[in-house]
Amino acid sequence: MAGATTGDLNLRAENVSRIVTGFALQSYRMKQLCLIQSSSSWKETYWIETAADLSASGTGNTVRGTPRLAEFNAGEVTWNEASKRHEKYTMEGVISWEDETTNEIDVISRTLLRIARAITKAVDDEIYSQISTLAGNTVTIAAGDEWDSATIANRDPIQDILNAMKLIEEDNYDPHKSGFLLLNPKDFANLMGNANVRNAGQFFTSDVTKNGMVGRILGLTIIKSNSVTADEAMVVIAKEACTWKEAKGLTTEVINDPGIKKTIRSWEVGVIQVTNPDAMCKIDNTAA
Repeated sequence: MAGATTGDLNLRAENVSRIVTGFALQSYRMKQLCLIQSSSSWKETYWIETAADLSASGTGNTVRGTPRLAEFNAGEVTWNEASKRHEKYTMEGVISWEDETTNEIDVISRTLLRIARAITKAVDDEIYSQISTLAGNTVTIAAGDEWDSATIANRDPIQDILNAMKLIEEDNYDPHKSGFLLLNPKDFANLMGNANVRNAGQFFTSDVTKNGMVGRILGLTIIKSNSVTADEAMVVIAKEACTWKEAKGLTTEVINDPGIKKTIRSWEVGVIQVTNPDAMCKIDNTAA
């Protein structure tokens, strides 16, 4: 079997921790959309900022045209309070003494990979669930106009994506700055197979084909992930729409039971905060 074998890999805790973390960093797809902040509290209180631009308060006041020696116009940003508690994400794998000391199958490498994948997938699923539920904008595709519609002429994913970007811009956010398009594999195939998209000319380069990033369209970086719910897509401004509060980063320990087994245990503690819901737009009914 290709790759490291059980005879090649030393199961020291330090090595295992680095390997699991390395696999995880390659696997996170939704977490890269979040601003990452450390936390020391179990309950996180945060504030959701309103999207409206500041305007001058008081009768007759305007931002433009303030007279000489006049008092400055007053504007006040408003927020809504919200709170969430951290969640613990855990997974462990057991490697028998026999599997560790023989080369029958690559048990160690596969176990490390699957532990990392289990945690990152659970984190990504939660992040997507929250941003999908709390998105401040929605574009709903009419029945018969889905990206896989039986009537090919009715398929217009480019316009649907543009409509989503328009709604975000109307809320005073810029989707061209760190904007991402989130797709499940089916919708990605339907998007790339659309004649209008093919004719528009897409560029796929090595610097974006990682962590689920598979290309760009309309200035948005495409992320393909099974965490994206069937029949929907999303446009998200990364680092602005949401924050991942991290009480404990991905941590791994090896528990040794000599002559019997080694247990590889990994965990992470954090919570997503959707701080700017209007910096996102959900596209509903992408599939017939």
